[in-house]
Amino acid sequence: MKKSYTVADYLLDRLAQIGIHHLFGVPGDYNLQFLDHVISHPQIDWIGCANELNASYAADGYARCKPASAMLTTFGVGELSAINGIAGAYAEYLPIIHIIGAPVLQFQRDGLLLHHSLGDGDFEHFSRMAKEVSVAQACLTPSNAESEIDRLITIALSEHRPVHLVIPCDVAILPLESKPAPLVLPTNVLSNTSLKMFIESARKKLTGTKKVSVLAGCLAERLNVQPLLQQWMDEVALPHSALLFGKGVFNENHSNYAGTYIGAASEVEIKNLIENVDVTINIGVLFIDTATAGFSHKLPTENCISIHPNEARVGHQVFTQIPMEDAIKALHQLTLSLVQQWSLPIINPPSLSPPLFQSSKSKLDQRSFWREIQKFIRPNDILFTDQGTSCFGAAELILPENCKFVIQSLWASVGFSLAATFGAQLAEPNRRVILLIGDGAAQFTVQELGTMLRNGLKPIIFLMNNQGYTVERAIHGPEQVYNDITAWDWTLLFKAFANQYPAFVRRITETEQLKCALEEVANCNQLAFIEVILPKMDTPKILDDISIALKNNMVEQR
Repeated sequence: MKKSYTVADYLLDRLAQIGIHHLFGVPGDYNLQFLDHVISHPQIDWIGCANELNASYAADGYARCKPASAMLTTFGVGELSAINGIAGAYAEYLPIIHIIGAPVLQFQRDGLLLHHSLGDGDFEHFSRMAKEVSVAQACLTPSNAESEIDRLITIALSEHRPVHLVIPCDVAILPLESKPAPLVLPTNVLSNTSLKMFIESARKKLTGTKKVSVLAGCLAERLNVQPLLQQWMDEVALPHSALLFGKGVFNENHSNYAGTYIGAASEVEIKNLIENVDVTINIGVLFIDTATAGFSHKLPTENCISIHPNEARVGHQVFTQIPMEDAIKALHQLTLSLVQQWSLPIINPPSLSPPLFQSSKSKLDQRSFWREIQKFIRPNDILFTDQGTSCFGAAELILPENCKFVIQSLWASVGFSLAATFGAQLAEPNRRVILLIGDGAAQFTVQELGTMLRNGLKPIIFLMNNQGYTVERAIHGPEQVYNDITAWDWTLLFKAFANQYPAFVRRITETEQLKCALEEVANCNQLAFIEVILPKMDTPKILDDISIALKNNMVEQR
């Protein structure tokens, strides 16, 4: 007998159509029948994770490398365990289709006291919670299943944010007449009138100026406009930079690339090139506290032209219905016509800050570690860092061409990067994925090391062991017990996690040991885990500057 085509199959086919070939999640009794269809689907692989929070982080990492991602949880307990990771994707503009296996539709309507509910007969509590961190929600029924699946996927892709899709057990296995036709995505609305007004206003702002610079942020990457930006910078000689929350958007080896801009924590030359100009053009920039050293950037609105996903601004003027790519193309042509009036300043290539003191050849500290990592990274790598000492050390790295740099600056959920590395490596199996994470952050999500090994993944992981929450010590309470953590024997951990799977594991205490380990893992054919022992209160220079700003922000202004 021919197997019937179901709502579950329709949804999975839609995911495959938009480039999703892995489904992250955790099984639960309300999604098991749906999972049977996942297992039998020819284009989608089931990726079972250690817990739902890690699954949501993995989906986030996947969505940073693919058009979107998808995850599956069970109703109530599962979807709430994932909500932190979904909130991070919402804050940082990443499309995740969160699928929730729910109780039978009639049981919900009857208000039965089912497990995983709050016991009050109301089965919409969790969907209402999800409204705050998703751009669209739906509970599938026999009459709306096809249209709602298409609506939510379309919104996720066009809005670059998560959606919340509840599929009751009985609805998942309902038969459908036919497979889905190709999905037609809406195009962003462009107002030619608004675009002409923007170009004219920008022309007035730029005409007669002597110094102009360009600053890019994370939304330029989310909207996939890096090729347009790079073509612009190749053809128009302008100093340009990226925020830490957007690092990697530009080719950092370009002769006119100034380095990473971090407000007052920037190197003096970078700060001058971005701030001491007549006009700064901001592309997809979000000025958040951790990326601007506590809002220390000096970029007055009246001196800026700012491009956002669907609007452009010249000073305080706002021009709506202008997609980012159209605004960039317009500015490219406009600046090309005006470039002769600007003199390009001398731009020294960015470099790692020199050591503050001479250390012995054998001593392994933040300075020596990052200098070795700089030599280790290569074109096309994907680098993940957590929001701790690792990200502020990595901020000074000069990325080789086509490197991708991932940091969760806005949501800043500790431990995010380890599980997100898992998702990215699945999405990009032929690229080298490198994780830089502290010991404190790793303890949050370390279970996913086992899942990486089980799936045959081979990321290179540097565990920066500085005995606790050093980023928090730098901000407040350097000797307080709340910044301490339990000391783990990280290398022995692999006896439990690796089981029969091979892994390269090392514990490093000296610079020469690190150099040898880097040579061994440069083309490693298995997961590599290198524990790097660093001084407890040794911090990157940028963190020193930012921690002062964040500390000041904690104090009530009077």
